[in-house]
Amino acid sequence: MLGIELATAAFLPAAFVALLAGVLSFLSPCVLPIVPPYLAYMTGVGVNGLKTRERSAVLPALFFVLGLSTVFLVMGFAASAFGRAFLAWQETLAQMAGVMVIVMGLHFLHIIRIPILDHEARLDAGRQDGGAFGAYVLGLAFAFGWTPCIGPQLGMILTLAATGGELSRGTALLAVYAAGLGIPFLLAAIFINRAIGLMNRIKPYLKTIERVMGALLVVVGIMLITGAFSAFSFWLLETFPALAALG
Repeated sequence: MLGIELATAAFLPAAFVALLAGVLSFLSPCVLPIVPPYLAYMTGVGVNGLKTRERSAVLPALFFVLGLSTVFLVMGFAASAFGRAFLAWQETLAQMAGVMVIVMGLHFLHIIRIPILDHEARLDAGRQDGGAFGAYVLGLAFAFGWTPCIGPQLGMILTLAATGGELSRGTALLAVYAAGLGIPFLLAAIFINRAIGLMNRIKPYLKTIERVMGALLVVVGIMLITGAFSAFSFWLLETFPALAALG
């Protein structure tokens, strides 16, 4: 029972990190500025057409989010399966991954620079006309093509999934990350005029958001190396015994 309870408690801080990483991915300098153009591209109208409600971007945005979520869920399942296959070396793999996560965090903090993380391998999903299928394919392309951009955040969550011990929890972790990235995208499509204004106000702080993401990566990397997630999970169980019932 203790293993199940510990896994349940361990999922909670990991899920919080995944959700925060998803939101920060959306707010990152290489994602936030392209949201209005992407919504316009998916709906087949210009940004001004979105503002005047010439065509709604909500349905394309929904299928776009479903597309990127599909990729993330498959990645989460694969990472969890990998972790189970190498369960005997899980602690060593977690420590190695922790070092990599810290290095990527230092990149976002501009302490070191990794050139490949400054570029996006964008995939062309063809001309869009507001169709649901085209938006879904574009979501798939986004998840693959923006990997250098969101790769550090995604890699951190995949590492947590691989060390989670269960396929369902690892997949759920990537679902939480997809929600953190996808829900703001949907909200932007629903409230497009307000969203564009808010994005313009956020743009001057993109570098600060990038550094916050870097700090989060460094902290999570240290926790992976030191095993602090397990220690924190024990603390959660001792402080909030009711969490055991969630398993």
